[in-house]
Amino acid sequence: MVIDFHTHTFPDRIAAGAIGKLQQASHSAAFSDGTMGGLRASMRRAGIDCSVVLPVATNPVKVASMNDLSAQLTGKDGLIYFGCIHPEMEGAEQELTRMAALGLKGVKLHPVYQGVDIDDVRFVRILAKAGELGLTVVMHAGDDIGFPGVVRCSPEMTRRALQQAGNVGLICAHMGGWRNWERVADCLADTSAMIDTAFSLGSITPLEPGYYAPQQLPMLDEEGFCQLVRAFGSQRVVFGTDSPWADQAESLRQIKALPLTDAEKADILGGNARRLLGV
Repeated sequence: MVIDFHTHTFPDRIAAGAIGKLQQASHSAAFSDGTMGGLRASMRRAGIDCSVVLPVATNPVKVASMNDLSAQLTGKDGLIYFGCIHPEMEGAEQELTRMAALGLKGVKLHPVYQGVDIDDVRFVRILAKAGELGLTVVMHAGDDIGFPGVVRCSPEMTRRALQQAGNVGLICAHMGGWRNWERVADCLADTSAMIDTAFSLGSITPLEPGYYAPQQLPMLDEEGFCQLVRAFGSQRVVFGTDSPWADQAESLRQIKALPLTDAEKADILGGNARRLLGV
C-alpha cells in the first residue's frame, strides 16, 4: 500500500480561485485542479492507494466548521482528512479534544500561513494537547515559497517547541525544514520528530517559464536526501507530495529511484503511515 501523507484539496466552489491565488503568490504551477476529484484522478494515475488531506486554518472562526467537514469526508475513496486548528483560537485545546472525538487522526499546523512562531506558547499548548490526545501533528517546516524571508518554523524553533511540549507525534514536512536542510539533522534527528518527503526532491515548475533559475530555489539532490533519511532512520520518514503542488506520479517515481534499500523504501512509501493511521 502506497500512502501520500501530505496533500491538499479545496471545496469545488472555491478551488479554482484558491489555486489561482496560491500560484500567483508562489509563482509555481499546480499539477491538479485542487478538488477532491482532481486528487483522486491523480492518485489513480500514480498508483497511490491512500492520501492524507491536510486542511490549513487561516482564520480561527472557521476551524470548527472545517473540522466538521473533515469528519464527514474522511475515509471516502482512499482519502483520510486531518483536522485543523488556529493558534489564536479561543478554546483550542477543547477543539482538539472534539476533533479526537470526531475520529480525526491528526491535525495540520502552518506557522507561516497562521502568522505565529512554532515555539510560541500558543503553538506549544496545541502540540502538548495533541500529544496527550494521541493526535498526529503534521507541520509545515522551514521556509515557504510563497512567503520569502518569513521565518516561523526553523529547525531551531521546532526543537525548542518540542522541548516545551513534551511527547507529541510531530511530522515536520518538507524533509524537516524546506531550504533549511543543512541544519535539520543537527537540530532534530535526536528528537522524536518524524519528517515527510513533500516538495523536497526534483525541481520547481514555475508558473511563468524562466521565473525561477535552478540555483535560486535548489531542492535536495539524491545524496542529500538519502543522508537525511539515514540521519533520522527510515522508520521516521513518510512519503508526501504536497499535491497539487507536485505531481504524485513523478514524486513516487523519484522515491523509488533512490539508492535506498527495499526495506527503507517500504517504510517510507506506506509502512510508517499505516502504523500512524492504524490502517
